[in-house]
Amino acid sequence: MIIYNITTNIHESVHDQWLNWMQQKHIPEILATGKFSSARIVKVLVDEEMGGITYSVQYVTDSKETLERYYLEDEPAFNQEALRLFADKMLSFRTELEFISDH
Repeated sequence: MIIYNITTNIHESVHDQWLNWMQQKHIPEILATGKFSSARIVKVLVDEEMGGITYSVQYVTDSKETLERYYLEDEPAFNQEALRLFADKMLSFRTELEFISDH
């Protein structure tokens, strides 16, 4: 199992709009690609020096190959929409995580 993690710092001025968009539109549309089995959004509990509010969105997929297909087939359009809506009000980076075990 692979976890595709996107960490985003969002400016306070668009926070409510961004969070609503993530929960009501963006995450459901990414799940609708069929490449992820679930998603979770969590708030990072650290005060950022640069300000803003930081979230981690974690999408679960079955393999690195499926994630690579998402990058090729779907991600560019999703990134364009996010940039069109929130442009300089957000900063994001992605991390790929491999699940090892639950305890």
